[in-house]
Amino acid sequence: MARSKSTIVTFKADESLLASLGGVPNRSEFIRNAVLSALEYMCPLCRGAGILTPEQRKHWASFSSNHDVKECDDCHEWYLVCNHDESLRAQGKRKK
Repeated sequence: MARSKSTIVTFKADESLLASLGGVPNRSEFIRNAVLSALEYMCPLCRGAGILTPEQRKHWASFSSNHDVKECDDCHEWYLVCNHDESLRAQGKRKK
């Protein structure tokens, strides 16, 4: 099986980050794992930017017309809830 060729990626780090990484035995592996972990938990809508573009806001407005963001009573994390069926029932378009 052929191995894929690795590419070197660099980034800027301030002195405190460099000091924190100083004791890590394999910094490349640590940084690679940190990036992969961050990508796994990245917001699928803003893609990690933390803000929505005007076009994304239009899509969100359409999506959120049948969805709510609610807080879990048990773990207090926020999650999406689809209200599409409830909306149809309220309009008399679907049986209970």
